[in-house]
Amino acid sequence: MSVFTKICGITDHAALQAALENGADMCGFVFYPPSPRNLTAEQAEDLLRAMPTGTDRVGVFVDPETDFLDQILAKARLDLLQLHGDETPDRCRAISIYFGLPIIKAIKVETPADLAMAKDYQDAVDWLMFDARPPKGANRPGGNAVSFDWTIMQGAQFNRPWILSGGLTPENLTTAVKLSGAKAVDVSSGVESAPGKKDPARIAAFLKAAKGLQ
Repeated sequence: MSVFTKICGITDHAALQAALENGADMCGFVFYPPSPRNLTAEQAEDLLRAMPTGTDRVGVFVDPETDFLDQILAKARLDLLQLHGDETPDRCRAISIYFGLPIIKAIKVETPADLAMAKDYQDAVDWLMFDARPPKGANRPGGNAVSFDWTIMQGAQFNRPWILSGGLTPENLTTAVKLSGAKAVDVSSGVESAPGKKDPARIAAFLKAAKGLQ
C-alpha cells in the first residue's frame, strides 16, 4: 500500500493532468486571494470539469465566511473542504454540517506542544493536516516551502487519519515519511518551478516517489 497523496494548489490543466495521470489521490484548489495559487470560482469550474471521478477534489480556504463558501460551491463541485486558518473546532463542525462535506483541518506545527491542539479538532473534522508554522511576515498560512521537525510526529496517535505537509519535495519525501511515520502526504510549492506554477515533471517525480513507499 503506497502513501496516500495530495497535490495542492493546482492552477492549470497541465498540472492537473500530471497529477491525475500519475495517480494522485486528492487534488487541491486554493481559494485565498493572497496566495499565488488562488483561483476564482470560474477558473476552478473549468479545471474540475476535466476531472474524472475517483480523485477527490479539495477546496482550500482560510477562515472563510459562509457566503464565500456558498459562492465557490455554486460553481465548483468539491468533495472536501480544507480549512487552513484559525477556524475553531466548532466552526469546522458547523461548516461540515451546513455544506454536508468532510473537513480537513490544517494544524500549524513548530514544537511537540502544537500536536496537543490537534486533539481538540479530531472529533470535529474528518482529516487532520500537519503543516509548518509560517515564517514571520508570511502573508499566507501555508504553501511557504517550509518544513518542521518531522520526528515530532513519531508515534502520534489520533482518531482521525492525518496528512503530513510543509516543505515536502520529490527529493526529501522518503526521509520525511520515514522520520514522521506519515501514511498521507501533501505537496504544493515542492513541485513548482515558480510560486504558483506547477511543474508537471516534478509532480510526476513526487507521485512516483510516494508509490515506492510502504
